Parts: sequence; C-alpha cells; structure tokens
Amino acid sequence: MTALAWTLTVAILICFAAVAARYAYRFAELHGKRVLTCPETGEAVGVDLDARRAASTSLFGNRPALRLTDCTRWPERAGCNQACLHQLEAAPESCKLQTILADWYRGKKCVFCRKPFDAINWTDHRPALLAPDLRTIEWTDVRPEMVDLVLSTHGAVCWNCHIAESFRHEHPELVTDRRFAKEEPPTHH
Repeated sequence: MTALAWTLTVAILICFAAVAARYAYRFAELHGKRVLTCPETGEAVGVDLDARRAASTSLFGNRPALRLTDCTRWPERAGCNQACLHQLEAAPESCKLQTILADWYRGKKCVFCRKPFDAINWTDHRPALLAPDLRTIEWTDVRPEMVDLVLSTHGAVCWNCHIAESFRHEHPELVTDRRFAKEEPPTHH
C-alpha cells in the first residue's frame, strides 16, 4: 500500500471514530426514562424516547428528531400526537428520571446511618427508599409516573442500609436485632 492510501485509510478511520463517539455520546444523553406531563390528562407519564433515531439525526449539529417508543398511557393511547415532547425540547435534562432523583437525594442523609448522599452511582449501588411501612424498595420497583408521589411519602436510604434492611425483612430468623431496644425506629421524614 502506498503512503497516500495509508493516509486516506487513517483519515477515514479517524472520521469514523469521531462520528461513532458523537453518536454514543448523544445516545447516552437521550436514552433513559423521562417523566413528562400528559397534555391531554395533566397527569405525569413515564416515557422512553427513540434514542437511536434522535442520536443519529443530531450527529451533525441538527436538532434531534424526537419521538416516543413507550409511554405509560400506551397501548390505550398509542395514537396520540406526542405533544408532550415540547416539554422535553424545552428542558431535556430536567425531565430525565435520573436527574429528578439526583436532585431529590442531593442534601439528604440516609434515614438509617445518617450518611449524606454524594454523587449517585446509577450503575451498581443505587440509593433506595424507605416506604411508609418501613420496608426498603429499589427504584426499579417504582413506576416513573409515580415518582412525585413516592418522593413525597418515602425516605432516602443508602445502598448499604438497603441491603441490610432487605436481608432483615426477608430473613428475620437469621438476624438478632438489638438496634431498636434503646432507640426508636427511623422514620422517613
């Protein structure tokens, strides 16, 4: 192969890598559950975007072409005009479920160990919640459209305490619990 052919090959590979990196970045930005207000009902809905399409249409500086792939009102209302997407265009980050949750946890302490919440790791040690019945639950157990209600009635729990409390509730015969003998159980407020 000649020097010119090598140079062209390297240049093409660099361009391809740059486009692939931009696509991956845009996909990560646009992927994930969001909470919007349905214009028809005025109620919160959990939605998923077509992140692949939006990322590919925004590769070269264009606005992403947004459309939903899922909504908590579907399949009954699957033919809607997706007018809720205007909310997403106006404030793309503030309607992401992870952003809503991170904002809620910021400044809070675990109801059990009192450890403050720092940056949240959403990949493996996610924070949990203390339900009014004093059981801990994970965010995967909460429907996105219920997030506002849940945040107003549940307490913040760190991952470590969630694991310990889950074990305590699932296997009480294996736990000798002396913790509440001298103090009151935690409350979620």
